[in-house]
Amino acid sequence: MEFSRIAELERRCIAQTYSRLPVAIVEGRGAVVKDVEGREYIDCIAGIAVLNLGHSHPEVLRTLQEQASRLMHTSNLYYTIPQVELAGRLCELSGGYMSFFCNSGTEAVEAAIKLVRKHTGRKEIIAALNSFHGRTLGSLSATGQEVYRRAFEPLVPGFRHVEYGSIEALRRAVGKSTGAVLLEPIQGEAGVVVPPDDYLREVRELCDERDVLLVLDEVQTGIGRTGTLFAWQGYGVEPDIFTLAKALGGGFPIGAMLAKPEVMRSFERGDHASTFGGNPLACAVAGTVLDVVEREGLAERAKRLGGYLMRRLEELGERHSVIKEVRGKGLLIGVELEVDAGKVVLQGLRHGLLLNSVHGRVLRFAPPLIITEEQLDEVCRRLDTVLGELR
Repeated sequence: MEFSRIAELERRCIAQTYSRLPVAIVEGRGAVVKDVEGREYIDCIAGIAVLNLGHSHPEVLRTLQEQASRLMHTSNLYYTIPQVELAGRLCELSGGYMSFFCNSGTEAVEAAIKLVRKHTGRKEIIAALNSFHGRTLGSLSATGQEVYRRAFEPLVPGFRHVEYGSIEALRRAVGKSTGAVLLEPIQGEAGVVVPPDDYLREVRELCDERDVLLVLDEVQTGIGRTGTLFAWQGYGVEPDIFTLAKALGGGFPIGAMLAKPEVMRSFERGDHASTFGGNPLACAVAGTVLDVVEREGLAERAKRLGGYLMRRLEELGERHSVIKEVRGKGLLIGVELEVDAGKVVLQGLRHGLLLNSVHGRVLRFAPPLIITEEQLDEVCRRLDTVLGELR
């Protein structure tokens, strides 16, 4: 099908809620994808931090085929082996957390909100300005970006937002009616904003002092992206609740809300549910993803390659004054520009790069964790050309 036909069908038949780039992807292997016209691109965003194992990983494909031929769905009326095995694996890797399975990050956050209210009996949750937690009404209420919220008010009451990275702002906000503090370890949609090194530790201490729960949204940072399996492990803190999605399924939809047993057991039968959540196919794939991430040391690889990529991008900053700052952790990196990042993304397409811009002036890099140094070198070489053409 020609690209013009694809674009026409999309305009006529799909809700116009996305700003799509002028490319139709039809195939991917590893860190490289191909469009409908046969052009190849190095993928620097991995489906928005989803494809940590890259495109079409052979073990994921094998698991999909084998599990789909055996059992795809039963609902949660019955036990299934892939679900309990995945929960057991996550329990082991996290140090004892229990799981509730759903289908997406926003659903995982919704489950966390409900659990906070059920466990604490308090309705208020403190979140951060410029945060992003999803687009359903509950998760949108937690999101601290007015641009996403304005058209859908009134939202769910009980959410307050304070400056991210400021323990003093949080200290002033947490009160007797507060049930939890909800934060991203790194604010991805805000432009890859990394908090001060001691921030999450101080937040944990404040939550303990005030007897409120700490909830960490790991939808974008989880499964090795920042250099540890879960980002909270790299900061030396333990949340009471944390959420996963995106990379957990390696491209197959799955979400999870994990909580310490003494918190999760506040949920009783009928308190929450999901028809498709924890289905055998999604859980089998997620189990394979965890196997590969652990066996191949992909979290450690993300830490090493992330440091390498940041150094290469900083070198570009010495050549191009439009680069204002390079920041990040592991293979979640933001490059703040003095120019419109959207123009860089469009120009990047012409040079075989899939780039992503957030907040107008930031390029977000979240490539597959299996990307090679040689491919990262090529990304930087092509980006050097793109930035040079923008002068």
